[in-house]
Amino acid sequence: MSDSDISTAALTSFLTSELGVTVTDIEVLADGLNLVLELSTEADDSYILREPRKLRHTSYINDLDREYGVMELLANTPIPAPEPVLFCADESVLGEQFFVMTTLDGEVVHLGSELPPQFRTEHARERVGKALVETLADIHSLNSDRFAGVCERHSPTGQVERSLDRLDDVTSATGLELPRLRTVGDWLLENAPPAYDTTLLHGDFRPGNVLFGGREEPEVTGVLDWETALLGDPLTELGYLLLRWRDKDDPQLDLSELEARYSDDDVLADLRRRNEHGLAPFTGRPGSPSRKELVVHYERQTGRSFEHGRFYRTHAAFLLATVWADLHRHHRERGAESDWPPYIEYMSLLAESIASDGTNLKS
Repeated sequence: MSDSDISTAALTSFLTSELGVTVTDIEVLADGLNLVLELSTEADDSYILREPRKLRHTSYINDLDREYGVMELLANTPIPAPEPVLFCADESVLGEQFFVMTTLDGEVVHLGSELPPQFRTEHARERVGKALVETLADIHSLNSDRFAGVCERHSPTGQVERSLDRLDDVTSATGLELPRLRTVGDWLLENAPPAYDTTLLHGDFRPGNVLFGGREEPEVTGVLDWETALLGDPLTELGYLLLRWRDKDDPQLDLSELEARYSDDDVLADLRRRNEHGLAPFTGRPGSPSRKELVVHYERQTGRSFEHGRFYRTHAAFLLATVWADLHRHHRERGAESDWPPYIEYMSLLAESIASDGTNLKS
């Protein structure tokens, strides 16, 4: 954290005053979509500070006070979310609004990463899959009425429609045309389930937003990043988790079109790895449940039937591709280089493959 970005001394003084403890050190943990700082104290306690940096004003990301409000409502539930401690609306302190929350023990599994070393056994991989589903089921079992004041309500088709609108903004700002992704969006609008339940959704439930703790027996010790929480169809969120699962018989996509259009060797190598091993490679290792087994476990936990699975997995790939398109737009609008287009094209191919299931989307 450089002095050009923030006065460390001023922030330390402010936090010490507001938290009622002596903050002794500030460490940058991440500086991407959010600036994430770890605050150490004289009493050997620590807190986490989050300040938004990118995409905060897009339609699918909540205002910071809404995110804080969701976390306040989660405090007395079975969901292991960080406890909110301080909300600062005064932008003069850090340049933006921010909040402080408690720390939780555990490790996340970032996109493309393996599980922590202690969990690389068949039994642990099985438990990771089931624990994720159980936590998701717990989120979907909360009384959604309690969150109506801080979460917007969106239908599956409404999510698609606003994503298509954002694609117009991406094309207008960057010139990037995404006809395949638009075709998938049209297919989703035409094939949406006629009815659905409404529950609280985390909005970005994946291994990278979940903390895993324990030694030989993994357990979910935290669910992080509630900035995309909403009220909507819980099966869209199960589909989003399933998108990251790799079954042993999954076919690989034909990447020849991407390889002909893009020349960045590192990016293409990364896409080949994802194409072969999936978005979360550990899910294809021995012991990890199949997608069908995860669905059965979710159905048992919730009493809800996972029908229209092709729609929900396609929905997940489509939305993820549009988020990546937003990131591309963010880079280009600030005059920075962007290597997002081949990733967006790859996810568009995956969405098309799931949706088509042997049929032509355009027919």
